[in-house]
Amino acid sequence: MAKPRYAPRRKLNWKTLALVALLHVLVAIGLVRTFAPDLTDRIVETATSFTSVTVATYEEPPPPPPEPEPSEQPARQPSVRDEGAAAEAGKQAVARAETAPDPAVVLPNPNPAPRASSTGTANNSGGADQGSGTGAGGEGEGTGSGNRGAGRGSGSGGGVAVGPSVKSGRIDAVRDFPIPEGGRASRAGTSVVVEFTVGVDGRAHDCNVTQPGPDPATNALVCPLVIERIRFNPARDRDGNPVPARYGWRQDFFRR
Repeated sequence: MAKPRYAPRRKLNWKTLALVALLHVLVAIGLVRTFAPDLTDRIVETATSFTSVTVATYEEPPPPPPEPEPSEQPARQPSVRDEGAAAEAGKQAVARAETAPDPAVVLPNPNPAPRASSTGTANNSGGADQGSGTGAGGEGEGTGSGNRGAGRGSGSGGGVAVGPSVKSGRIDAVRDFPIPEGGRASRAGTSVVVEFTVGVDGRAHDCNVTQPGPDPATNALVCPLVIERIRFNPARDRDGNPVPARYGWRQDFFRR
């Protein structure tokens, strides 16, 4: 009986298989490049668009706060028995020793020296007491109202028996003074007081402002106007002789 013949198995040639697979890949790539040239770029873009990287950081938890140290002596809780009890006695105060200063002793002068007979004014020369009456007060001053004034003066001999008075002249509060910066309304209701000496000639001398008003230009004009415009009756002593005396003048600016 004849035995069947079998062809011997050939061994796989891996090189041939690899070459065939490579040819298929190249053919597939060529077809893709020919019919869909942007297919590769879209695949790469799609693959990268879904790629995200998440970086998570973890902070270390803060350390726990330190435990409070127990006090050496815990606060004493008041008991029911302590309620309403008196507090502890305080420290006894000790007064500081102080001594009063010795009082000043003023020794009286048993023999006061008399006033010299050559000292004093004409009214109280020789140490006599100052008398009463007109002219006994020495130098004085007064203020006028509107365009009037009053004053007292001093002189030799018997002093001033009759004070000076206005004889003539007038000062116009509107025409004789410039308009201030704020207008006449800013000066209305104010006044300027000057003081001067009325000489035996009936004129004003040594004039100065004693109570100025709000406008410096107005204050500076009152004395020159009094000296130029106003004439006075001089003061008289007890013998009727003219004597110089101080006199006051108040220039008023009334509201219209």
